[in-house]
Amino acid sequence: MSSVHTASICTIGDEILIGQIVDTNSSAITRELGALGIRTSRMISIGDDHDTIVSELCNELKYNNIVITTGGLGPTKDDITKQALADLFGSKGWHIHEGQLAKVHEILHHRGIDVLEVNRNQALVPDGCEVIVNKRGTAPIMVFRFEEERFGHKAVLYSLPGVPFEALNALPDIVDDVKKHFALNDISHRTIMTYGIAESALSKLIENWEDALPEDMHLAYLPNTITGVRLRLSVYGGDRTKHEAALKSQIDALRDIAGEYIYAYSDTSLQATIGELLRNQGWTLSCAESCTGGLISELIVSVPGSSDYYLGSVTSYANSVKQQVLGVPEEIIVSHGAVSSECVRRMAEGVRRLTGSDFAVATSGIAGPTGGSEEKPVGLVWIGIASPRGSFTRSFVYKNDRKRNMERFAATALNLLRLEILENTKRQCI
Repeated sequence: MSSVHTASICTIGDEILIGQIVDTNSSAITRELGALGIRTSRMISIGDDHDTIVSELCNELKYNNIVITTGGLGPTKDDITKQALADLFGSKGWHIHEGQLAKVHEILHHRGIDVLEVNRNQALVPDGCEVIVNKRGTAPIMVFRFEEERFGHKAVLYSLPGVPFEALNALPDIVDDVKKHFALNDISHRTIMTYGIAESALSKLIENWEDALPEDMHLAYLPNTITGVRLRLSVYGGDRTKHEAALKSQIDALRDIAGEYIYAYSDTSLQATIGELLRNQGWTLSCAESCTGGLISELIVSVPGSSDYYLGSVTSYANSVKQQVLGVPEEIIVSHGAVSSECVRRMAEGVRRLTGSDFAVATSGIAGPTGGSEEKPVGLVWIGIASPRGSFTRSFVYKNDRKRNMERFAATALNLLRLEILENTKRQCI
């Protein structure tokens, strides 16, 4: 069995340390490495200081086989990473990489921008490094390979641009290079997507099952506001065929315990799962949103091919729109309020009638931070579902900030919709 390799992911730039931008690259890189059986041992951020960059990266290379940096490769004078990497590697000179220079010309000409010396210099790389042409930007992806005598083991440093669009599009090339140069463990992963149960409650529910897992099988809990708790079951090394059979056996057992909360056995989303269910039956969907302000619709149309089943929505934030467009009677809003079972039921029925869809989902709630009362607290949402079986409503209360409340409202509405589609599907099969 091959040894387990470790990696360090380093962001470079003061903008991350001062909170000017949020690092989204590292989590994506970690996922890609994990799929290869490479464990990420550290994630660090390094400021724009030459000596600090050199010393920190030198330290990471001592303890890891792979170091991936993002950031610090722009055309401006404050981007000093390239020089720091050259000094770390011991490069004696520089040269223009013609492949990256051609890409610089292509990108800037497409934008109608003249190629200046500062742009040309982005294709300048230290001697001794290898280059993977950045197909999405002007800064090259540099690869520095260190022999065993330098750090006591072979190591490689990949330098990626910090722009997420460029960094993430470079990952397939990085993965290919890692596969080519490292003997990797066989790793088997299975993903189980759940919704409707908190991480702590899920852990308690499946506690006995988890405690009985084989020693070489590892379970990770990965919660997310919109997609729910993702469970990742992994086995590293050994016979992949045997591991796949063992994983299937464990997942079959888990299904018996937590089946009502499981919505997928792959790394997907509620909206993608809903789309597949609707497409399989030739059904359509519409939305009427108040407190979620179009977030449900945004999630639905984020799925490629959603035009096959999604008809449209009404963002009925104002009571006048609820009444005049969706047909909610004024007396319901006067007697029960906009945040009520009666109102969301009529909203769901109204948008279903308006669009002619098979299914409709509606939301009305109090996202906060103000607007709540003792009877209707901040975090209260009413969700209405209308379907061929009829219509129903449910209420939930979440205690988060406004943004997270809205995400919870939207995801919970999608999950209720998913369950109702399943019930209608069962009826079709009877």
